[in-house]
Amino acid sequence: MQKITPTKNLKPSFLSNSMVIEREKNSNKKITRKELIKKYIEFFKKKGHAEIANSSLVPENDPTVLFTTAGMHPLVPFLLGQKHPQGKRLVNVQRCIRTGDINEVGDNFHLTFFEMLGNWSLGDYFKEEAITFTFKFLTEKLKIDKEMLAVSVFEGDKKTKVEKDTESEKVWEKLGIKKERIAFLPKSNNWWEHPSKNTPCGPCTEIFYWVGDGKPKGNPKTHEKQWAEIGNDVLMAFTKIDNGKYLPASQKNIDFGGGCERILTILNGYTSVYKTDVFIPIIKKIEEVSRKKDLVNNRETRIIADHLKASIFIIADGITPSNTERGYVLRRLLRRAIVYAKKLGIENIAELVNPIFEIYSDYPNLKNKDKIIQTINEEKEKFMKTLEQGMRVFEKIAEQAKEKKKINGKDAFLLFQSYGFPLELTEEMANEKGIHVDSQGFNSELKKHQELSRTASAGQFKSGLADNSEETTKLHTAAHLMLAALRKFVKKDIQQKGSNITPERLRFDFSFDRKLTDEEVKKIEDFVNGAIEKKLEVKKQELSLEEAKEQGALGSFESKYGDKVSVYSIGKNGEISNEICAGPHVSNTSKLGEGNKHFKITEQESSGAGVRRVKAKLLG
Repeated sequence: MQKITPTKNLKPSFLSNSMVIEREKNSNKKITRKELIKKYIEFFKKKGHAEIANSSLVPENDPTVLFTTAGMHPLVPFLLGQKHPQGKRLVNVQRCIRTGDINEVGDNFHLTFFEMLGNWSLGDYFKEEAITFTFKFLTEKLKIDKEMLAVSVFEGDKKTKVEKDTESEKVWEKLGIKKERIAFLPKSNNWWEHPSKNTPCGPCTEIFYWVGDGKPKGNPKTHEKQWAEIGNDVLMAFTKIDNGKYLPASQKNIDFGGGCERILTILNGYTSVYKTDVFIPIIKKIEEVSRKKDLVNNRETRIIADHLKASIFIIADGITPSNTERGYVLRRLLRRAIVYAKKLGIENIAELVNPIFEIYSDYPNLKNKDKIIQTINEEKEKFMKTLEQGMRVFEKIAEQAKEKKKINGKDAFLLFQSYGFPLELTEEMANEKGIHVDSQGFNSELKKHQELSRTASAGQFKSGLADNSEETTKLHTAAHLMLAALRKFVKKDIQQKGSNITPERLRFDFSFDRKLTDEEVKKIEDFVNGAIEKKLEVKKQELSLEEAKEQGALGSFESKYGDKVSVYSIGKNGEISNEICAGPHVSNTSKLGEGNKHFKITEQESSGAGVRRVKAKLLG
């Protein structure tokens, strides 16, 4: 689970040398990724949790992020009170992308792509059971010595009048965690909340593993650099009304998150996530192709392995490189990998991909290997032209900087932003000419850009539903009708590629390679308005995946859904629309026409290669 701000200064090299020797001396068998995941799922299934599917990296229900950054994003409607078809206790392992620390990738633990172990209680058990489950999984299932563990709990916050979490403290003590191993941390560290109003939130209680020398001492507050966080229970006891205003929640939820790669690292006694079985085969392939040895601690090698892995998963979920939003993130990752690969003498990064497909062979959406490689190669060809242009721009900048022997921050950022040059590459080339690069000025420009990007992500790009209000629900239902019309009048195999629905308008991306004609637009509008006038019932069913398939419900049947799904049908036997969906819908299409409103497409544009975007409203 991602908090408001990450815990500060927890940047250890995982295990110190003495701890590595001790761990390896006592453990001949290493635990693999697949073994850890199996142990995790088995443990929580025995505790009554239903395993839910690993969702797409493109979030459907969370309006605040470009990518799924934690397992909770696909569950937003259910955290808000909607009934989940698989029950109140859930567990899964979710693929995630986080780009906030992209410049830190290459150290011992920062990653762009990672897998999150997650379990949830939706209005079922709360603090004591949640903490007990976490503790027993680590100490009984994974055999971690409890003497190596410490925890943090919420210290309370006078400003928001949320009290100190002494209840969690007592549970941890009851389980055998010594009082001196319990740290009370402030809201900035031990609180999670969703950015939107009227959403669940609450304090966190985190669990840490000792990574310092010698025997464990202190806690994450007194010896923070010697303790590494390995899991976090979010105790959603409140509803966020506005910034700093909270009320007791009508449905209390639990959300546990634990990084699969980080836990693997600690269990195996390694100093870095890059030494685990989810990276070593990729690094060995880089060594083979580059004809260089011992690259596991090489920063460029780590960046290539991380970025290429993240890119493959993003492409597999339907994103293509572009200059906006998710496509821009993908382009940046691929180009960064290409630049660093060239530094190691690797001209074609597609030569490195096979181990990634082998490591994650349990992901069905990675089976489209040829198309993924084709996308990587196409972006490489485009970038090589840009790279050549960038080299020419660099030579001009270097010539102008010759007298002062300094390239300013703005020029360094221009090379980074427009031509994909990492700062290190600019510094290296400048150093060969005896020129210094203003890295502080570069970082200042980068910070400005990141602030703008955050603003854009929060305000301009919101995937899924902005809220669960009546107007948003109406437009969400209208989006289903519009998709049915697109398939009926434009192309029958059109697929949804993303949406952003607010109370004011809907925005909808779909797979198509040209502008809709005026005639097609009119047919779509007439179809939706006709459905509104017919006052059709919108029926919800909870079915098994096989039952949904048998009755013709539309959806992606690879790895997106669990054993039970919600199917919404419009019209008799779903003749108008019949789709798997987790979001809210109106009970009858007539609701869309209240106040003499009608459906109108207001804009359309390209949203990337082979993807069109339309905006529509319900106008009075």
